[in-house]
Amino acid sequence: MRALAWMKRNLFNGVWNTLLTLVTAYLLYAVGRAILVWAFTEARWQVIPANFRLFMVGPFPPEAIWRVWVALAIFLALVGFTAGVVVRRRYLGTAAAVAGVLYLLAFPVLLPSSRLGLLAAAFAGGLAWLLAGSIAPRLARRLLAPVWFLGTLAAIQVLSGVPSQRWGGLLLTVIATFFAVVLAFPLGLLLALGRTSKMPVISLLSTLYIELVRGVPLVTVLFLAWIMVPLFVPEDFRVPQLVRGIAGFVLFAAAYLAEYVRGGLQGVSRGQWEAAWALGLSGFQTVVFIILPQALRAVIPALIGQVIAIFKDTSLFVIIGIMDLLSMAQVVLSNPKFLGLEREVYLFVMFVYFLGAASLSFLSRRLEAAMGLGKR
Repeated sequence: MRALAWMKRNLFNGVWNTLLTLVTAYLLYAVGRAILVWAFTEARWQVIPANFRLFMVGPFPPEAIWRVWVALAIFLALVGFTAGVVVRRRYLGTAAAVAGVLYLLAFPVLLPSSRLGLLAAAFAGGLAWLLAGSIAPRLARRLLAPVWFLGTLAAIQVLSGVPSQRWGGLLLTVIATFFAVVLAFPLGLLLALGRTSKMPVISLLSTLYIELVRGVPLVTVLFLAWIMVPLFVPEDFRVPQLVRGIAGFVLFAAAYLAEYVRGGLQGVSRGQWEAAWALGLSGFQTVVFIILPQALRAVIPALIGQVIAIFKDTSLFVIIGIMDLLSMAQVVLSNPKFLGLEREVYLFVMFVYFLGAASLSFLSRRLEAAMGLGKR
């Protein structure tokens, strides 16, 4: 009954709204029917389970695959701990249900050892969520930064047993996204503060960097980083391809993040500065403890949107020879056994990117709700 009441209130509450609903439903039926008929009668989906390991980890050595599962368990534990700090235990049941559905979807294409590894990694995430929810909120927030720092070091140490040239697929995409965001955010923060600085030289240099980078395509910045990064290291040191690609993303994303943060800084009223000064806070203390928290809180949707953009744009790694998820799709399609299966392969890649972006968007909405954005 509640569903019928919702439909009547939102879909059929007038002549024009009813007409629009019917036309939209027909279009969805016409398009969806053709897609479903193709997907269930003509598509050859066996290409996905046959190459699932390539899509996930690329040329990563099979004998060292346990390193991926350990690193994934550490990463999910960090995510679970963060969720426990931000939302406590409110959405733990929902997260468990979603994880269960995803596990069932992946179960048919996983090897027995991989099924166990994925289950153990998910268990580590849930356990960390419960642990964070049982710690005092203030202490849990203080532990968040050191936990992420130590956990990241541990995960990289585990994966470093295999050269980065052997990383690939979704594994490389996630690693590149993570480090691009982690390194670009502080740089963007400094650029935003520099652009709003009262020192003309710092403000001018920050503005020139931001406008220059935002005025060129990402592909240009990637090629520039690919060529220029080796010039800043000793001649006998070979910079890994992945490091060059991440450097390009950091330089590009920092300029956009700086503008988002600058918009948040401009949204903080002058009275906040004056109140901080009246309390005797220094300029540094005012910015760090009063202004920045309010500015960042206001631009969380834009910041998460940039994170999603970085995750999707890592597909451009294919043009500089880094074996990311899209590169693995092209490798699979180059196999004579799978010629003509472009639609199946690229639809799977699209689904993976959509799943990652939708997850980040969902976490963003939960974070906004936990911080009271849009409410008084």
